Amino acid sequence: MSGSAVDEYYPGLEGVIANETAIANIEGKDGSGGLEYRGYRIEDLADSVSYEETAFLLLHGDLPTASQLKDFDQRLKASRAIPEALVGLYKQIPASIHPMDVLRTSVSVLAHYDPDVSAPPSDHAANVRKAERLIAQMATAVAYRERVVKGLPLIAPDAKLDHAANFLHMVSGKVPSAVVRQAFDVSLVLYTEHELNASTFSARVTASTLSDLHSAIVAAVGTLKGPLHGGANEEAWKVLERVGAPENAERWIEDALARKERIMGFGHRVYKKGDPRAAILKRYCASIAREIGDDRWERIAEPIERAVTTQKLLPPNVDWPSARLYHYMGLGIELYTPIFAMARVAGWAAHVIEQLDHNRLMRPRARYIGPPAREIKPLQER
Repeated sequence: MSGSAVDEYYPGLEGVIANETAIANIEGKDGSGGLEYRGYRIEDLADSVSYEETAFLLLHGDLPTASQLKDFDQRLKASRAIPEALVGLYKQIPASIHPMDVLRTSVSVLAHYDPDVSAPPSDHAANVRKAERLIAQMATAVAYRERVVKGLPLIAPDAKLDHAANFLHMVSGKVPSAVVRQAFDVSLVLYTEHELNASTFSARVTASTLSDLHSAIVAAVGTLKGPLHGGANEEAWKVLERVGAPENAERWIEDALARKERIMGFGHRVYKKGDPRAAILKRYCASIAREIGDDRWERIAEPIERAVTTQKLLPPNVDWPSARLYHYMGLGIELYTPIFAMARVAGWAAHVIEQLDHNRLMRPRARYIGPPAREIKPLQER
């Protein structure tokens, strides 16, 4: 490679602009950090719209009208069923397999049954239809696999329930309270999209080869599985479990910081002054804790959050409160990252569609640091 500016090396591609997008902005209006979906602030979206409206916004470019939302909701509900062959596969896959591995397989299998499976990769309308179906199907897939692993009978989707309530009902067998349903719905809204994070970048790279939308989503699911990305919410809960009780929190975090231990759920590659999603979910954690009459985990989390924020200058990210929120809802830790995925699929799909609509094959360069050019010696001389 030449000695020009193109040779600059950015570990982890930090700060490198690899795409232009009209989907999400994480710089905020003054460049200090924020989150907007197609120009709408996440704080406003979380307070005002449902996950279905958010998914429509990402896939179709703007928030829906009442009639558009009604039609979109009907399409999602009509797409909730998954093939019996996939359900049968869940019963054959060992229960010990990580749910994200099963979800990755699920998306691949769903591709074979999609009505638009033969559509060209660049067919915008077909890709939107595929995306809408996947939003509905992935939620069913996560819920069904959970029931199978626990040896419980499957609960069919309920068309009377919205996306958030239906999922919780399919997992637990209970229709959630209004407070729980709203909190879960908000968490889905907050997880729906986040610009060019690792899994979204993976999806766009896959799509840039003119592969299909399902293949790109499979790549994204595999990327999200990692504990430095989607799996961070699982690790955040394990931190709270290790502490165990509010009276242990102060001493535990002092010892952890003295050991220079990394506390999962804090810090963000982009948000240096705090993740706006974490602040929103923290409020919902408090309200759900009050509803169930147990604020123990809030009292454990608070001194840890305060110490890491003040001493390490690492504010919490969205994974820190979401771990507690899902625990309050009775959701097992194995579901945390799959829930992230079933929310984020709307954002992934929007990016895949945007990539295919204005495609250029992604082919970055690497700086070579191996040995210089050398000649091959005959075998007997090596």
